[in-house]
Amino acid sequence: MQEEEMNETSIRMTQLGNPPSDSEIEEWLGEGAYQYWKRITNLIERNYPSIFTPEWLFGGKKHGWSLRYKKSKSFCTLIPEKNHFALLIVFGAEERSKVEVIRDSLSICTQKEYDEATTYHDGKWVLLTIKNSEVVEDVMKLLALKRKPKSSNNA
Repeated sequence: MQEEEMNETSIRMTQLGNPPSDSEIEEWLGEGAYQYWKRITNLIERNYPSIFTPEWLFGGKKHGWSLRYKKSKSFCTLIPEKNHFALLIVFGAEERSKVEVIRDSLSICTQKEYDEATTYHDGKWVLLTIKNSEVVEDVMKLLALKRKPKSSNNA
């Protein structure tokens, strides 16, 4: 990639063609963020076996590639960005009342992101930057509210 300002299009994976490979994701995210990426994708696969088929989506030059987990409705979407990644979860009205019950068990950072997220007609869109194990644990709690895990081990 040519040197350019770090704007929204340069932090996203916007190459046309095939979805990014695992090695391209690792290189783009960096080793630390990639470990969190693998941890979350492995936890989803283990806790929700044969439920979700991960699907790469291309959102054009502005949004780039994202990895969505969906069955009949969206479960979550991972968005690779340069040296980190974000995870989007949309909570419907019923799910939001469940989040309120566990809200105090979430990290301060996740509580803030949840509180500040915009609620649209189809739900509250919460975008979390995955930067530490604490946020990964929060993500797994939040995903368990959207759909109960099949297995009890979520480490």
